[in-house]
Amino acid sequence: MTQQNNPLHGLTLQAILTELVEHYGWEELSYMVNINCFKSDPTIKSSLKFLRKTEWARVRVENIYLKLQRHKEKAEKLN
Repeated sequence: MTQQNNPLHGLTLQAILTELVEHYGWEELSYMVNINCFKSDPTIKSSLKFLRKTEWARVRVENIYLKLQRHKEKAEKLN
């Protein structure tokens, strides 16, 4: 797969996580991805550290981000 076809190309994990936290909040994210760093005194820094080490959790977070972006695109088309 080329990078131009990768919708996450050019985005940092920090930017993705920050947007998800702003949109959903930590509590909702902890329901979507059941990991302690989203539940117990969550911070961007601690969550990034965990997500960079844990591929399955990072992939889940990236998929949530992609789903949010598709939802936003559909909403824009309706307006």
